[in-house]
Amino acid sequence: MFYLHHIFRSYLPLSNPLGFSGSDMIEFAIAALLLFGTLFWDRILSAARTVSQSPTRSMLLAAALPIALRLAMLPVAGVPIPSTADDASYLLQADTLLHGRLSNPMPPLHEFFETNFVLQEPTYSSIFPLGQGIALAIGRAIFTIPWAGVLLTESLFCALMYWMLAAWLDQAGTSRAYALAGALLTALTWGPLSYWMNTYWGGAVSAIAGCLVFGALPRRNPWLLGLGLSLELLTRPYECVFLLAIAIAYLLLNKFHRAIPLTLAATLPALVLTLAHNHAVTGRARTLPYQQSRAEYGVPTTFTFQPGLPPPSRPLSQEQQSDYAAQVQVHDRESAKSFAERLFDRLPYTRYFLLPPLLLLLPAYFFFVRRDRQLWWPPAGIAIFALASNLYPYFHPHYLAAVACLFVLISVTALKSLPKQITQVMFLLAGAHFVFWYGLHLTADPQMLSALTPFESAADYVNHGDPEGRASIHARLATTSGNQLVFVHLAADHPLREWIANSADIKSEKVIWALDRGPEENVKAEAAYPGRQLWQVDPDAHPPSLTPYRRSE
Repeated sequence: MFYLHHIFRSYLPLSNPLGFSGSDMIEFAIAALLLFGTLFWDRILSAARTVSQSPTRSMLLAAALPIALRLAMLPVAGVPIPSTADDASYLLQADTLLHGRLSNPMPPLHEFFETNFVLQEPTYSSIFPLGQGIALAIGRAIFTIPWAGVLLTESLFCALMYWMLAAWLDQAGTSRAYALAGALLTALTWGPLSYWMNTYWGGAVSAIAGCLVFGALPRRNPWLLGLGLSLELLTRPYECVFLLAIAIAYLLLNKFHRAIPLTLAATLPALVLTLAHNHAVTGRARTLPYQQSRAEYGVPTTFTFQPGLPPPSRPLSQEQQSDYAAQVQVHDRESAKSFAERLFDRLPYTRYFLLPPLLLLLPAYFFFVRRDRQLWWPPAGIAIFALASNLYPYFHPHYLAAVACLFVLISVTALKSLPKQITQVMFLLAGAHFVFWYGLHLTADPQMLSALTPFESAADYVNHGDPEGRASIHARLATTSGNQLVFVHLAADHPLREWIANSADIKSEKVIWALDRGPEENVKAEAAYPGRQLWQVDPDAHPPSLTPYRRSE
């Protein structure tokens, strides 16, 4: 069998059918895609115009594309294996909701189950808002796997992108073919190569909220506006404040004051649910689980203008101590910078919201819309979110997910203002960029991926294989009969990667993951959870090992 990695493994001339080096092959692949697109451009454009006139067909196409592209990758990039504290916490929340409750009672000997981003007291609960947990719970309820919820939200995000863009483009008298193009670009940008789709952290739920809000504003629909704000409140409460401020400013400046009370009324159910969730988890309706976690564990970190992290009020596990130290370091480093320095450092994250060829459209947009005041709203909205997120030491692209639709609106607005030939080239370059890297991930073997992914955009993340050796351990436990108790033994130099991940009802689970607290303490866990086969997992062995647990004599 002929392996392409022999072509790509070096930039020196190689013996291959075309006499190409790796750089030649990349250039050849892009040129071939551009040639194909140019030859069939009229047909592609005609089909897009036909489909785009039907909102139903357009939204179905946009919804189907990201799922189809990601499912095609399952043989080489399967269902993501939860590996971070964020993953475990969101999955715990989904399981809690599927048990019909907002929090869980504190388990016996909860000190064995201490893990980052999970409260043990006063209740055993995730520290995160409900939005992503609801999506994972829906996916598991319908398709038995939580990751299906990630796929569904990505699909809905792409469909609503068409709906949102159509409102702004109709207002400007522009063909809906550009709305369809923007929705398809969304599937390529945040689809199968994005961490939004390949982890359990999410991003699409907040992006859906943004599409609803910015799609409802030009339509002057207060109920859909309220629905979008509600979804953002349940997903990113801090950013929801700024999304609400943008919405109110838009309504006031466009003299649609009467929509404000209706919009606020539409958000009341989400506000009540948030207060109920707070009370169920922390015992106080006005105390967010985030705040409770900071009071007990010192994390998550405070804003840059606040003093350093408060000291923990309870003993920390090894993993929690590592996380606390890491967050202290990030807070101190980022707080020492000026506001402008932090903003400049985060500028490269713009790449996450637009494929490389489309980045050039950001300055072009201001040239084309400088006389249209309505089209100043998208950059203003992005600026508000960027400035607000700059007050927090950490930054991940999903913090700005609610304005992802505005980046796409800017790009399609600039594209429709350019000469048709340039628009064609820009679309084809963006498509060629995606097709090349998607094709690489879809068909490449590990050697080729190792050789080429260092040159891939940092915005991409695909969960190939099982680099941490979790799958074989989980498979062995799943195929072993009877209930089991697994003690996780961490090495002194254990990296910050979470292995303690339990369900909402720990005692009823087949496999319980517990910290190895030493022989004298472990006996207590054996007594509290009797009748279980005992194991020890060493995640820092190479590869990680699972062995029968041996009591010290």
